[in-house]
Amino acid sequence: MGDAVYDAKSTALLLVDPYNDFMSEGGKVWPLIREVAEEVGLLDNLRTIARAVRDAGIQVVIVPHRRWQAGDYASWGHPNPNQRKVMAGHHFARGEWGGEWHPDFAPQPGDIVASEHWGSSGFANTDLDFQLKQHGISHVIVAGLLANTCIECTARYASELGYHVTLVKDATAAFRREMMHAAHQLNGPTFAHSIVSTRELVEALPEA
Repeated sequence: MGDAVYDAKSTALLLVDPYNDFMSEGGKVWPLIREVAEEVGLLDNLRTIARAVRDAGIQVVIVPHRRWQAGDYASWGHPNPNQRKVMAGHHFARGEWGGEWHPDFAPQPGDIVASEHWGSSGFANTDLDFQLKQHGISHVIVAGLLANTCIECTARYASELGYHVTLVKDATAAFRREMMHAAHQLNGPTFAHSIVSTRELVEALPEA
């Protein structure tokens, strides 16, 4: 499921939740995704993609989850199960190492950092759609974490808003292989225009 054409001026990489807690040794969530992440080559593939899109002149957009801080969700009427996990585990805590960017995926000059999302969608209640439209973006490449939550929800929302959506199946990870299968084999084909590997994506990008 590929054959997409990516124009550098109208394409953006959405790099979702590149926090130490997710991607670094010692991170709070890393042990839960490590097996799948290492199996697919998550970190090396993300490095390859980040380098390739920047070489091609494609816009990089960091799509960050809300950094936990004391009081978050505590008075909410309906925090969802993932928000309850963040509340209990203090994931991506503001001001702590776990809530800092993984050093290989920190924003660089010219990158856009969207406002933080409270739930799974990088678009809901953030400025992401506004930022993309202001930069003339019509095609989004979605990579990062987690495959069956923030990646799927952000990509599905992008499709609903009219963007051309590419999922990169080996540039994400999940807690279990079954979740990866659901994200890319069952659910992804219902909204994504292209589902590719890192190699297939890089080969389809424009020349530097």
